[in-house]
Amino acid sequence: MPLTSLPNLLTLSRILAIPLVVATFYISGDSARWFCCALFSAAGITDWLDGHMARRWEQQSELGRFLDPIADKLLVSATLFMLTATGRISGLIVLPALVILCREILVSGLREYLAGLSVGVPVSRLAKWKTGIQMVAIGFLIVGDAGWRLVPVVAIGEVLLWLAALLTLVTGYDYLWAGLSHIARPRRADAAGETQRLA
Repeated sequence: MPLTSLPNLLTLSRILAIPLVVATFYISGDSARWFCCALFSAAGITDWLDGHMARRWEQQSELGRFLDPIADKLLVSATLFMLTATGRISGLIVLPALVILCREILVSGLREYLAGLSVGVPVSRLAKWKTGIQMVAIGFLIVGDAGWRLVPVVAIGEVLLWLAALLTLVTGYDYLWAGLSHIARPRRADAAGETQRLA
């Protein structure tokens, strides 16, 4: 499947949005926060949309399987880093962000190793919930103090981030356990391989 297929272009747009998301953190004012939230949310929607289109139009490809999880992890990692660097999350709230980042590194390393064995691990329903809650939490934290005064925007974002971190630990353990079962298995047993993606 060519790079210019619509699902792949949507995935690439998520990567290209990262510099714009980062740039908004250097612009003061509530408008910049809301624009950043809108941009991040749009990028997050493409995460669901590109996979949906690829399956519906039968345009799934190895390139898409490679780029999609990378785009997700780059977007989340860059935004969490900027939230921390600008002080929008601090103190104990840094801990769930750290858990999420460490999990992304773990899964990426595991995915790379298992790819060498031609083995993949399917995305669980719980992992999809984790991703959705994580995206919503980050969106709330981006808006922060620019949100409506009657709504505890920051508090909601922090609670959701803790919840995402909890689900991150659970799904990370599931992926690690599934990966270790393949790592411990003799290599010849993995020759047939699987093609499902790990994300």
